Amino acid sequence: MPHLHKTVLHSLHAESGARLIDFGGWEMPVQYRSQVEEHHAVRRAVGMFDVGHMRAVDISGDGAEAFLRYLLANDVAKLEDGRALYSCMLNARGGIKDDLIVYRCAAGRYRMVLNAATAMADIDWMLEHSTGNCRIDLRNDRTIVALQGPKAAEVLPQLVDKAVAASATALKPFRCTESGDLFIGRTGYTGEDGFEIVLPRDDAPALWRAALDAGVEPCGLGARDTLRLEAGMNLYGQDMDENTFPGEANLSWTVALEPADRDFIGREAVAKAQPQRRLVGLVLEGRGVMRSHMAIRFANGATGETTSGSHSPTMGASIALARVESHAEGEAEVCIRNRWMPVRIVKPPFVRNGEPRV
Repeated sequence: MPHLHKTVLHSLHAESGARLIDFGGWEMPVQYRSQVEEHHAVRRAVGMFDVGHMRAVDISGDGAEAFLRYLLANDVAKLEDGRALYSCMLNARGGIKDDLIVYRCAAGRYRMVLNAATAMADIDWMLEHSTGNCRIDLRNDRTIVALQGPKAAEVLPQLVDKAVAASATALKPFRCTESGDLFIGRTGYTGEDGFEIVLPRDDAPALWRAALDAGVEPCGLGARDTLRLEAGMNLYGQDMDENTFPGEANLSWTVALEPADRDFIGREAVAKAQPQRRLVGLVLEGRGVMRSHMAIRFANGATGETTSGSHSPTMGASIALARVESHAEGEAEVCIRNRWMPVRIVKPPFVRNGEPRV
């Protein structure tokens, strides 16, 4: 695969026999032994993901908070040190440029984690809108490993310094801690408990090997996708993009219109928007697998299209996210290989705490 970026853990994936694919310009493992086994490992015990294709960016300086309050639709003024929030970054039309997590570290420094495919465009956007009284640092010297699953807190002390592990395992969700070069957030993209560990690139192989020795299942992008879909989490570029309002992606809750005097990019457009579409969950009532870009029709004449779809290992059925017309209601069908098949409309997430909820 020529011209693809590689994470610092790439050679370990190859040694493990992982199947590698192009993902957003990065050569990444899609699965190791079995995608379904990897999925179940995270739901039932613990698994780990190389997410070094995502980029950590630090924002610091006297103007950091003011800059982020203008850049992001959610309001970082809510944050105390050691806390995190999820936000969209909007364009002037109110469309979603990216979704991200931002952490407030000590002394007013912030850390953002950007999606791989959009990271460099995001950086350019940030520099374009920076007032100059804050510093924006792309941390190419760091990589990220995600440890996810109900037993993640049991394993973490085997991977990092005991004092740091004790601090991290005491965190509530969407909190973070750091010690020296090690940063740990109690966050993730699976719907399970877990940690995202940001550490120096050179330290990552030793941590990965220690996790393997501790019996942690290495997991690829395939399991990551079915896990996030079961959790009802959007994938940027698939479930939303620059032409999607937050309200069309179940993300209105991430837009902080109060206080009314806070200006942010896209505020006027998103405040006036009257979305004609909404995002719903689908469960297939029969055999088959829903994928993206499948047509949906409703009894009342409304239409839509799936944005993400897969077989759910936890539910034993096919599930999907779909963007449909706002007035859609009643019985619905999806078109799979030219056959219209009934679907049940549900509100995501599909799975919570390892158990089906729809």
